[in-house]
Amino acid sequence: MQPKDHLIIFDTTLRDGEQSPGAAMTQEEKLRIAKALERLRVDVIEAGFPAASPGDFAAVQSIAEAIQESRVCALARAREEDIRRAGEALAKASAARIHTFIATSPIHMQAKLRMTPEQVLERAVAAVRLARNLCEDVEFSPEDAGRSEEDFLCRVIEAAIAAGARTINIPDTVGYNLPDRFGRLIATLRERIPNSDQAIFSVHCHNDLGLAVANSLSAVLHGARQVECTINGLGERAGNAALEEIVMAVRTRADVFPCETRIDTRQIVPTSKLVSSITGFPVQPNKAIVGANAFAHESGIHQDGVLKHRETYEIMRAEDVGWAANRMTLGKLSGRAAVRARLEALGIHLDGEALHQVFSRFKDLADRKSEIFDEDLQALVNEDAQEVASDRLRLGYLKVCSEMGTHPEATVELWVDGVARTATKTGGGPVDAAFQAIEDILQSGSRLILYSVNAITTGTDAQGEVTVRLQSADGRSVNGQGADTDIVVASAKAYVSALNRLQMPASEHPQL
Repeated sequence: MQPKDHLIIFDTTLRDGEQSPGAAMTQEEKLRIAKALERLRVDVIEAGFPAASPGDFAAVQSIAEAIQESRVCALARAREEDIRRAGEALAKASAARIHTFIATSPIHMQAKLRMTPEQVLERAVAAVRLARNLCEDVEFSPEDAGRSEEDFLCRVIEAAIAAGARTINIPDTVGYNLPDRFGRLIATLRERIPNSDQAIFSVHCHNDLGLAVANSLSAVLHGARQVECTINGLGERAGNAALEEIVMAVRTRADVFPCETRIDTRQIVPTSKLVSSITGFPVQPNKAIVGANAFAHESGIHQDGVLKHRETYEIMRAEDVGWAANRMTLGKLSGRAAVRARLEALGIHLDGEALHQVFSRFKDLADRKSEIFDEDLQALVNEDAQEVASDRLRLGYLKVCSEMGTHPEATVELWVDGVARTATKTGGGPVDAAFQAIEDILQSGSRLILYSVNAITTGTDAQGEVTVRLQSADGRSVNGQGADTDIVVASAKAYVSALNRLQMPASEHPQL
């Protein structure tokens, strides 16, 4: 048997995934996800866009310093200031990559860049050369390649490779392509470009038509050896190709794909849950691989078949993607050592005051809930991290009166910059009343555009996890999260969390 090629998994959850409306993450949250991706054995972690803001620069820098087993990548437009900023952020990385890009489709060159094809070609070459002087590993992307003219695309890619790019990424920026055509494009580029053997071809597909994974896999079958993807398919508009689906398709259909990944698939579900918890984007139950129903069987025929022989209705084992991980439950009699050990098993390492804060929250929750599961612990850590990251606003007290035939009334005490302020308001329901009271105190002028509730675990005493999305007067959207056994309290926490995030500086991210 011929040895299989290595398929490079390039994760862009921290860069492109963060472009999902309201999915902005703090530096600490990004670092937690980066460490989870390292445990997942992702080859390349695209940590962010350092030129976007000081916060993005600091996040990329901290990830570059902390990650040892994965290559850390920073995105930069084909501009000198962007590329130098990326190089600075990556200075202390164990293994670094600068990823630079410029649009090559007629519509982008004419309507967005206002540049001629020759100017774009010249800018691309200059960018790659500068990046190559700062970093040994350089990736180049012709943005909107899927709608670019083939002859010009070949010229730009050939020149980029000659200038020093060793990875050429072909983005389907707007999710326009179809699997057969996109696969043939990759094959054609590799055949037509004289120096194509000097670079690894990569793909970055968006999911506007629900074809991101299909397009990516078609490209792999036609010679692409890097796939850019995100956990849970998170990303701009309809999202990106889902990492878990790419990895498990290649692994499950080893008879078809002439390549393999180095991913530790047992870390897929834990990483999925972490990303969902931090971003506030719940995973739909019927989502492939990581959805709650992905390995559930309700049909009697299916149940009978699986009981007799698992492979009758299951093409993967649930435990191979992390569903069968040890789910030791904790309770109010559990001590600090047991909580710390379980957190470390989940890849969460806390010491000192951080551990003390989470353990205090654990004890409070254990008094209200008979069993504490892994998901509960992750929610506690996430809530604590949010408060540490931005504590300008803090929920101090909440009282709600609600009965049939009357308007619910909520009294809220909110700490604003260390000063307690109180308001009482009525609303259409207890949650609405609580939100009205918070707004009466802050007068933020923000608009509620999403309110979502999910049970973290099973049982009537389960914590509810609430996601709130607010839009500021200037159109900026942020997500906030809160978890509690009382859904009204969880809702108020989520609203305050979102308001805290609105205080953070916004950053603009480019899109591939």
